Parts: sequence; C-alpha cells; structure tokens
Amino acid sequence: MKLKLLICCLLLTILRTTQAEEIGYQQSVTVREATRLDWVFAVSNQSVANPPAEWLEGYDSTKQRYEVFVPPAAKGTPTKPKPKSKAKGKEAEQYGLPLVLFISAGDQPAGWSQLQAVCQQKGIAFASPYGAGNNTSMPKRIRIVLDVLDELRRRHRIDSDRTYLAGFSGGGRVACGITFALPELFGGVIPVCASGDLREEPWLRHRVIDRLSVAMITGTGDFNRGEVERFRGPMLTDMSVRTKVSTVEKLGHGIPDAKTFAEVIDWLDAGAADRRKLAAKHPASRIGPEAAPTREEWAKSLLAEGRSRLNEPKTLYSGLMQLQGVMQRWPDLRATDDAKQILLDYEARQEKPWEEDDVDEQRRFLIARARALDAYATGELPPQYVNQRKEMLEAAINLWTLVIQDGQDDKAVDDGQRRLLKLKALLMSDGQEK
Repeated sequence: MKLKLLICCLLLTILRTTQAEEIGYQQSVTVREATRLDWVFAVSNQSVANPPAEWLEGYDSTKQRYEVFVPPAAKGTPTKPKPKSKAKGKEAEQYGLPLVLFISAGDQPAGWSQLQAVCQQKGIAFASPYGAGNNTSMPKRIRIVLDVLDELRRRHRIDSDRTYLAGFSGGGRVACGITFALPELFGGVIPVCASGDLREEPWLRHRVIDRLSVAMITGTGDFNRGEVERFRGPMLTDMSVRTKVSTVEKLGHGIPDAKTFAEVIDWLDAGAADRRKLAAKHPASRIGPEAAPTREEWAKSLLAEGRSRLNEPKTLYSGLMQLQGVMQRWPDLRATDDAKQILLDYEARQEKPWEEDDVDEQRRFLIARARALDAYATGELPPQYVNQRKEMLEAAINLWTLVIQDGQDDKAVDDGQRRLLKLKALLMSDGQEK
C-alpha cells in the first residue's frame, strides 16, 4: 500500500513539474517527435507515403527548437462554453487554446516582442521556430513549422478554429502556402509585409473560402505594400475569401506593434463561430485538438464529406471537386478507387448541372486575377520590382484577353476592352508611364 502511495505521489510530482515547465515563456524548447501532420502536401500536390529523401537531408525533428509562450489558462481544463440550447441539455465542445505560430524571415524566432502583450492579455499561446528563415529550403522550412505545430498539439489542447499561422516577409509567404494547403488545421493566416496565392486545386480553394480568414498587414513604407493592397488583398476578396488588409502608418518593411496585432486577432476571432458551424456540418473541415489522422483516415474522411455534399444541389459541384481532390492527393489508397468510381458515374449522366458551376467559378477567378494584376502592374512599384513590370503587363493583357474571349460577363468585358488599350500603351513604352 505504501509503495502504491509513493508511486502515485511521484507521478503527481512529475506531472506538476512538467506542467509548471510548460506554462509561461520559454526561450528554447526542443521538439520531442516528428510531426504526424501532412507536411508533404504543403510541399507538393500529393500526399505520398515516401517523399524524396533529399527534401529533409540532414534534418532531425528531435533537434528542432522553438520559442514558446503558454498562457496560465493551460494549467487546467479549458472553460466550457455555455450550452447552445438548454433543451438539449448538452454543453458545447471544449475548444482549447488559441495559438499564433510565427514564421521568421531569419534563423532566429520573431514576433514575440510585438505579440507578447496581446498573447498575455488574451490568453493566446505563441510559438516561433528557430532555423526556419529564408535561407532554409522550402521542404525543410515547411516541415519545421509543422513539427512545431504538432508538438504544441501533443502538449496542449489547441483550438484549430483559432490557430493562426503568421509570418514576416518570406515567412509570411510560407505561412500562406501552408495555410492554403492545410486549411483544416487553421482558422486563419497573418502574412506581414507579404502575401500568397491560393492553390490551384478547386476543392482547396472552396475550403479556404468556406473556412479561413486572411489578415494581411503592410505599412505605408513597405516595399510590398502594392502587392498587398492592390494585388493579393483585392483578388482574395473578389474570390469571396474573408480578407482584411491593414496598412500601418509609418511602418516600413517590418513587424507592427501590439495594437495592430490586437485588432487583427479580434477580427480573426470574429470568424471562429462560422468555422465552428462549418465543422458541425462537415466534421472533416477541421482537424480537432486531439486528432492527427493518418493518410488512410484523412482520405476516408474527405471522401465521406465529398459524398455528403453530393446530396444537396448547391454543394454538388464542391462535392465532386472534393472527390477529385481525394483521387489526386492519395492516388495509392482505397479511397481513391471509391472516389474515381463516383466521378465516373456522374460523368456518365446526361444532365451535368455542375459543369455550369465549374465554368462560373473559373470565370470569377479569371476576372478577379485580371483586375488585381492590372491594378498592381499599373501602379507604383518599388525599385526592386520595376524590372518585373513588363512581365506583369503582359500577364494582365493575357488575362483580360481571355475575359473578352469568354464574353459572358458584360461589365468585365467592357472593363477589359478599356484596360487593354491602357496596358498595351504602357507595354509599348516599356512600362515607364502610368
């Protein structure tokens, strides 16, 4: 009996010590295990079981370090929200800790000095990895970020609906790339003095539109201001992505202060309720706090969601695209065979109402890209981007030409015909006039 009591006391002491070590700020913590999350898909367009060895040559997850802050709220069980309905008599899901994971442009962590007050006041966890800067290869950089994210998810109950991947400059571009590839793990993204483009896969674009919030931050003196304000921000908005662009006065190419981050995080959090509603209807739209699905489990869950979407006319097209996504992402799994058979069955039907939705979506994205690239190419460019104006103008001309050839959106066609004259004149003068 005494031995059992001694063992229990020892275990309790270890638990309390470990917990104490994990609460508050720590300058350097080491990752314990390699990520279980699908980092491969963020690097490529498939989730292969055995990625090329050279992607991670010389990299060891268990030697990866990160800076971290865990708020005192993590000491106990997360507070349960009030029941949505007293009649049901059930409490809502325990959501867990919100998190900002910040990707630096350099090899040292970044963002904590600017986010410290916000995270402490709002009870938000924070982390930033070492060695994930612009000089790190993209596969390793992505793997590092997801090693750190999964480490935090193992140690703490992290709320996917309020997990925000942030980054400065090149780190912001990586943040967009990861978030747009794996939207089920995040509630939004905060690219600072940077931006990113959506993936080409239609089902991923649908998921981003349905789930994510994109909060772009730039400064009046930032050389990427035009890209953020005139190009990526408006394009994402026109594609129906929940988007906010914040331009900070007197900020150059740098990280803004706590006030800006507080406003941005409040705006991101305002979208959490809709993310939770989406997950209630389509559970596969969110990877929950304890979840780390295998390739087979994840393919099966997305297959099931795709099938369920086929039951409603308004989601029929998105369901077919999701099945196509399963087939492309996991070509070696059983779920792919099932998805392929469903797609073949629908392709054999005489009536194909989804084809009109497909064309409409492609048209909308084409017009959005044409408008945004036009605005960026014809506006003020910083010295380091001026030599790219010719290429931008040519791309904008090609996009507007496609809009005109399509001929289905009268306003866009009129705008395209008018803009082509301006763009061609600028191109002839080597883009030096406006």
